[in-house]
Amino acid sequence: MSLKVEEVRQIAANADCLFTRDQVEAALDRMAAAVTRDLQDRDPLVLCVMLGGLLPAAKLIERLQFPFQYDYLHATRYRGGTRGGDLYWITRPSMAVRDRCILVVDDILDEGLTLRAIVDYLRQEGAAEVRSAALVMKMHDRRPADSTVDYAGLEVPDRYVFGYGMDYKGYLRSAAGIYALRES
Repeated sequence: MSLKVEEVRQIAANADCLFTRDQVEAALDRMAAAVTRDLQDRDPLVLCVMLGGLLPAAKLIERLQFPFQYDYLHATRYRGGTRGGDLYWITRPSMAVRDRCILVVDDILDEGLTLRAIVDYLRQEGAAEVRSAALVMKMHDRRPADSTVDYAGLEVPDRYVFGYGMDYKGYLRSAAGIYALRES
């Protein structure tokens, strides 16, 4: 479903800014410091979860000043909508994960189902260790207690958010901050 440009502009204009660009960049600095502390001597393979993880992963890896390899995977539950469904694999990692330390980077941890399936897959493929990072962690009680990330940048309320990789129906991923749809 394609939205009219004016509808997208209205969504953006009426959204609530939860975090400015500077606040998001500071969160990425904190995440990079923690990743560096933990993984700088592990020769990790950093995996970006497409599409949403593209911007957070790019901004995170530019801050990592140690040797690592970079690849991507593409698995989604949203497929352009605003509600998740079953996990759909588009592309699995092209680099071998067996016996590697893996860092999976995504845009948001909501219910954690997508990330859990990705982590389970990587473990089944023989990864020695799998760590995860999400720029945003949505705060609610629908996520199982064991569904978390090792590195989280920001916490947001239980609202539909977009910006810094997260989209609204395929649009607004490049918004310079984290925004929430205006509550009616």
